Amino acid sequence: MNKIYSRIESIVGNVIAVKARDVQYGELAEVRTRYGISLAETIRLDRDTAFLQVFSGGRGISTGDEVRFLGHPMQVSFSDNLQGRIFDGAGEPRDGGPALTDNLITIAGPSVNPYKRIVPREMIRTGIPMIDVFNTLVKSQKLPIFSVSGEPYNQLLARIAMQAEVDLIILGGMGLKYDDYLFFKDTLEEGGSLSKTIMFVHTAADPVVECLMVPDISLAVAERFALKGKNVLVLLTDMTNFADAMKEIAITQEQVPSNRGYPGDLYSQLAARYEKAVDFSDAGSITILAVTTMPGDDVTHPIPDNTGYITEGQFYLRGGRIEPFGSLSRLKQMVNGKTREDHRAIMDAMIKLFAAYRDTLEKKSMGFQMSQWDRKLLKYGELFEQRMMDLSVNIPLEKALDQCWEILAECFEPRETGLRTELIQKFWAKRA
Repeated sequence: MNKIYSRIESIVGNVIAVKARDVQYGELAEVRTRYGISLAETIRLDRDTAFLQVFSGGRGISTGDEVRFLGHPMQVSFSDNLQGRIFDGAGEPRDGGPALTDNLITIAGPSVNPYKRIVPREMIRTGIPMIDVFNTLVKSQKLPIFSVSGEPYNQLLARIAMQAEVDLIILGGMGLKYDDYLFFKDTLEEGGSLSKTIMFVHTAADPVVECLMVPDISLAVAERFALKGKNVLVLLTDMTNFADAMKEIAITQEQVPSNRGYPGDLYSQLAARYEKAVDFSDAGSITILAVTTMPGDDVTHPIPDNTGYITEGQFYLRGGRIEPFGSLSRLKQMVNGKTREDHRAIMDAMIKLFAAYRDTLEKKSMGFQMSQWDRKLLKYGELFEQRMMDLSVNIPLEKALDQCWEILAECFEPRETGLRTELIQKFWAKRA
């Protein structure tokens, strides 16, 4: 039976308080005002008082308005009809298509039982050499993309969405500028990938509570498709906006702030989302790539700092490129020994030589005389940045490995690379 109350005790910003019994945390309610009906979510319980975050804001609500509890938490429709559609953070259509109300599933459920998980063992090909060759993305992995505002992280996500070899892409946007939303929509549509994509988009103009729901809706739908046997890649941008939305609501509730004003359960809230990544033993998988913008490029900021303890590595996006140093896929060793026999060796050799190139750049900037070896390193570094690090490069893994050998052959003698003789004899490219 739905519980109906005709008195609101207080209205603070977007949060209302109602004297109510037998209400559950996360339960939805309808607030009936003279302007219409607004959805609200229970975000705090204090004895016989329930505090609700109103989706459309507190403006226009009076203490005499009616609050009707629905008896269930936020739900979203699940079916194959979701594919190719775009929704907002509350699961309502944003693309002008029909609303979906059948087969409703609850969002923000528990993580998968570890018994149902298997050890990650397959790579996800993206066509981006800095990922496929040097920091391989693995099915069921959870990885953040650490960046600063202004870097092309949304362009990177769009490329991954179009090129990743998975069955389904779920894109969750939080606090997106409208231009970014249109960019994702138009890019995926023009690239022919929108049909295998589901988008849940919260823009900066939408209610803040919807920002919190985007990851939960995205991951709830991903889990159901994974149970049907699909390999799902969930792309989230930007988790900093998600954490800032948490902070805003915590301030409204007058919670005691933790580090830099963020709520004390920031780690648990982030982990509850990232831990949804899974490879089912008898079904599909969920892989999570989530952008985290670092305020002031500060990796010790609470959001990237907590994220780093949860995830299995990270990508650093700097200067429009994935940075070789600092970027790490902790699961890459599970798969890059199964791709091609030279994968691990060429990866190690290329990064070692690129580190030497960075040292040479520093020597050059300080006015030291360049040796013949230094000049070789300078040529190598330029070719590496052009053919490997440039995010416009789109080639399969095998072609990228061949290109690594070609770069080495253009710059060095075989003995200068440190690679094993048997690999050099088999893969060394002939000079022109």
